[in-house]
Amino acid sequence: MSNVKKYTNKLDKLNFDKMYNGDFFLTWEKTDDEIAAVFTVADALRHLRENNISTKIFDSGLGISLFRDNSTRTRFSFASACNLLGLEVQDLDEGKSQIAHGETVRETANMISFMADAIGIRDDMYIGKGNTYMHNVVDAVTAGNRDGVLEQKPTLVNLQCDIDHPTQCMADMLHCIHELGGSDDLDTAIANLKGKKVAMTWAYSPSYGKPLSVPQGVVGLFTRFGMDVTLAYPQGYEIMDEVAEVAKANCQKSGAKFSITNDMAEAFKDADIVYPKSWAPFKAMEERTELYGKGDLDGIKALEKKLLAQNAEHKDWECTEDMMKLTRDGKALYLHCLPADITDVSCDAGEVAATVFDRYRDPLYKQASFKPYIIAAMIFLAKVKNPQETLKKLEKEGKLRHQGE
Repeated sequence: MSNVKKYTNKLDKLNFDKMYNGDFFLTWEKTDDEIAAVFTVADALRHLRENNISTKIFDSGLGISLFRDNSTRTRFSFASACNLLGLEVQDLDEGKSQIAHGETVRETANMISFMADAIGIRDDMYIGKGNTYMHNVVDAVTAGNRDGVLEQKPTLVNLQCDIDHPTQCMADMLHCIHELGGSDDLDTAIANLKGKKVAMTWAYSPSYGKPLSVPQGVVGLFTRFGMDVTLAYPQGYEIMDEVAEVAKANCQKSGAKFSITNDMAEAFKDADIVYPKSWAPFKAMEERTELYGKGDLDGIKALEKKLLAQNAEHKDWECTEDMMKLTRDGKALYLHCLPADITDVSCDAGEVAATVFDRYRDPLYKQASFKPYIIAAMIFLAKVKNPQETLKKLEKEGKLRHQGE
């Protein structure tokens, strides 16, 4: 069995001290070293678990989850990550809380955090709301800890907001590193990805309200590693201007290219990685947020009808076998955050042809499997002052995760 030394040696070369007692909101708020530290710790934790070594750094404590949108993979990934580190998970069901009775964000945040070490929040439905809410929660628990209400400040992990989906996109990136990097050394693998073409494209969906956070997260993260990202969408499906600016700034530093096209085939041509995924137009999501704020149910229904009709004009934006043939050697790595809208399987017409999805089913599941370790690494780096020594200690103690081997 190889040991954790290769991971701790990598960590020794990185500057990530500011992650201790910190939080994780947006990937572009983190330095390159801090992003690399998350990847490295994620791989180290996976290595230990695969070798039946316990990675529990807590013997008690809670991980609080709050999902304001439906979730399968991220919900169970957060629970798995907390369990991996020794925390129990308690889901905050707002319908069963006192929030409906006027309980403030500050009060709720403190009341759920008496023995909490981590809080994971998904709040992606409304533009201008989700990321702001997460910051309000952090401000509340920071004040609670400072004022002696809380024994510790729980770290917050953004499980998807209106701007970014950092745990998803970092899992996507780590999957690409392992699949296409061609090396067990992180630096070498990342260097080998430079110049690879990524097609982040809109795709047709029979539903209208999918968040923008995945495409925004991809263009905001992949460009910083020197990958050439082409963002493709029909007219009217633009992402946030400020995220596009993040991608452009990344390119100036990494030497990557970022381009936008309204032609799906152009994006797929010679692509090494394709990520066909539906999302709602930014301006429509702004309008939707405003209508919900006013309680205008008739306006919301009218907007939904309009957007569904708009989507239906672009049913040709589908990841088909012919589209995949345009990619480099016809063998691009297909990514999706799941669940995908699969034509003739989950819907009559969707994002991807059934034959394409079936061919990539196992790689897609592998892609998803990185998310628990990414989340665990974010919590680990926020809660452990010296990650290198802790990883070595876990390995040296060699406590078996289960006794069946």
